[in-house]
Amino acid sequence: GIRLAPKEKLEIPVLFKPTEMKIYKTQLVIHVMRENGENWPYRVTAESNTDLIRNVTVAENGETQGILWIYPIHGTPEAPQQKSVVIRCQARQRLEQRVELLLIGVMPGATALPDAGNSAMVNTHESSNTPEVTDGSSATLEFLYELQYQSDEIRSQLDSLVGMQLLQKEWDTESRIVTLIFNVVFAPSKPMRNKATLVVQCTAGGIWKFPLLFIATEPEVDDVINIVAVGLNKESIVGFKLTSQTR
Repeated sequence: GIRLAPKEKLEIPVLFKPTEMKIYKTQLVIHVMRENGENWPYRVTAESNTDLIRNVTVAENGETQGILWIYPIHGTPEAPQQKSVVIRCQARQRLEQRVELLLIGVMPGATALPDAGNSAMVNTHESSNTPEVTDGSSATLEFLYELQYQSDEIRSQLDSLVGMQLLQKEWDTESRIVTLIFNVVFAPSKPMRNKATLVVQCTAGGIWKFPLLFIATEPEVDDVINIVAVGLNKESIVGFKLTSQTR
């Protein structure tokens, strides 16, 4: 019963309030009819375009009574952000550390991700060929994960220095908590302090975000240069070589 003038805009608010960590699907359907109740003269026949037939309502005489706009809506719940995980390593050293992350409220057996959502999460570090959930049930939970950075500059600094691999998944059926065990490799070349976010998405639905803080401390001293004076008001010179690790 909403009347719209020519070229008038209509805002339709959509509220999403999930109760469980699973994918929710619905459709927003907008049905437009003429205010005077008349039909459009276009007649829908068996030879009409399939997409057109699906998006119109037809009167008894075959004329177009209304036009439909159908918008599929896929809702993916997101868990509250967790506390930061600190990865600390001395510059020019290599750290390999196991990190356990808890996913609360996982819903097994839900529908798989919609086609439109598969491209939204790109797993740049590990494919889905990871260990299955060790709960003894027939349900299989798969996860996609991705490291996201605050800017392209931080990405360029950390991309080649950080590696992550999902080693193990454990599912507690009573508490519905999944424990993901990652192996994190951090090999900084210089002191830094940068943030990243590990985004984990379950194919049964739900997104969990874990802030990561990568800290590279000052490296060890390469060498000590001693300059011995040959006398007052006389110069003493010591030479040493510096080798660059890049071009």
